[in-house]
Amino acid sequence: MASVQSLASTVNQRVADALSAALPEAGAADPLLRRSDRADFQANGILALAKKAKANPRELATKVVEGLPTGDVIADIEVSGPGFLNITITDRAIIETLAARAADGRLGVPTAGQPGTTVIDYAQPNVAKEMHVGHLRSAVIGAAMVEILEFTGETVIRRHHIGDWGTQYGMLIQFLIEHPHELDHKDGVEVSGEEAMSSLNRIYKASRVVFDSDEAFKERARDRVVALQAGDPETRAHWQRFVDESKIYFFSVFNKLDMDIRDPDIIGESGYNDMLEETCRLLEESGVAVRSEGALCVFFDDVKGPDGKPSPLIVKKSNGGYGYAATDLSAIRNRVSDLKATTLLYVVDVRQSLHFKMVFETARRAGWLTDEVKAHQLGFGTVLGKDGKPFKTREGETVRLVDLLDEAVDRATTVVREKNNEKIALTEEEIVENGAQIGIGAVKYADLSTSAARDYKFDLDQMVSLNGDTSVYLQYAYARIQSILRLRGEAEPTAHPDLELASAERALGLHLDQFGENLAEVAASYEPHKLAAYLYQLASHFTTFYDQCPVLKPEIPAEVAQNRLFLCDLTARTLHQGMALLGIRTPERL
Repeated sequence: MASVQSLASTVNQRVADALSAALPEAGAADPLLRRSDRADFQANGILALAKKAKANPRELATKVVEGLPTGDVIADIEVSGPGFLNITITDRAIIETLAARAADGRLGVPTAGQPGTTVIDYAQPNVAKEMHVGHLRSAVIGAAMVEILEFTGETVIRRHHIGDWGTQYGMLIQFLIEHPHELDHKDGVEVSGEEAMSSLNRIYKASRVVFDSDEAFKERARDRVVALQAGDPETRAHWQRFVDESKIYFFSVFNKLDMDIRDPDIIGESGYNDMLEETCRLLEESGVAVRSEGALCVFFDDVKGPDGKPSPLIVKKSNGGYGYAATDLSAIRNRVSDLKATTLLYVVDVRQSLHFKMVFETARRAGWLTDEVKAHQLGFGTVLGKDGKPFKTREGETVRLVDLLDEAVDRATTVVREKNNEKIALTEEEIVENGAQIGIGAVKYADLSTSAARDYKFDLDQMVSLNGDTSVYLQYAYARIQSILRLRGEAEPTAHPDLELASAERALGLHLDQFGENLAEVAASYEPHKLAAYLYQLASHFTTFYDQCPVLKPEIPAEVAQNRLFLCDLTARTLHQGMALLGIRTPERL
């Protein structure tokens, strides 16, 4: 596997070297190179450097141009305006660079120079509760970041911090003890996720009715919480049944989402129970946490409540119960000292930002987060309905995630069926399979193409549209290329660096060359929407290329056809790889 230096970094290095030679006092100066509509690239950094050195920017730019070799990579440089450099790349350099990318299984994308270990906390449903639309974003964004970080060479440890602990289990467990067959599976038959959730819902509703109407049951349920926390074997065994039944349901939903969630990575709140007391003791002994009105608290100068008084992080309540903070801080201790994490990444709702800011700061004060370890919250916004309000059913209920995914797949299957014809000739089995891949892809892409912190509108009509910034548009671009490659006959995709390129070929080629740089930026900033934007632009460049540059017409010279097939093939491979990193499939025929 050989990484390929992009044309942008080659040109950037050459301009930087020429700048240093022309203005030695500038040291290692940044030319501020970017893509331009006036040429292939524009370097804007000379203005600021000239101002600093009290030099004439246009004269300095001219001097830089004189020190730049042209011919192999750079075809032409012109000084424009007050001192910008407009740089055009040779056609040969574009095709040779892309040929090097095509020869590599990773498309020439380098791995990180100093990879670390990232523990990523995402997809955190609650035991015995239905997953709703609010659970979508953490799962989709987290799964994409896992793939992207692993592709760049990072060691990634997944953690699903499910909600599996708390006082509500007293009521559920007590009900199950008094109605022992409510979670039985008939004759050991495997139940579906839907059936598992149905049983859990039934028990929750039935136990809630008894809890609200029967004081003696309420008392027994409260005693059961104490028994659960004390580790009573019978109580723990019944609690485990709720966890196991919930996992049947969780896995069915994640399976529908086409996500690989592994059981050993599911470590819920209960997984840190044995550490809670020690976490509190260490915080209190070190003075990081103090007693306030009987509770163990951590205070912050810049965090005040609505009344202007300090609003602390409560680690242990005055009644002896532990808050979420104790669990989150124990998880940090585990992830840093046992899992040897160098980065902790939390994919959680942006509305929990203050909580995590306080938790991270507490862990720093306690010495559990050191300068060698960074903690980052990848906060996400809310899923809204078409009306711009939080997404609800007509009855005002939160929308079940399963219903949402089923509807997306139904809509997508209709689109695939309508587009099918004698030429495509998909079988019914292929229509159903493609419908699932397009429907789930549409839901994921709508989420991932929006900056995570922003809210977005869930509009299925738009999501499964063939036009605009949708995954369907990208999937159809990929399938179109596969169709071209199937119809090519004897012509082989072959790079021909001697050919003169049309403007649409150049634009597509230069964009293909930016894939590795885009991924490096996405991995460093945890912004998968930038990869989605890159892929949409790639599909758009391909559409223009396909319209302007015939590939299979008989009158096209053989070498031109081969070179265009080469560009098609590399575009398809880049689309396929990029979409896979977002967790989206690319059907071969549509």
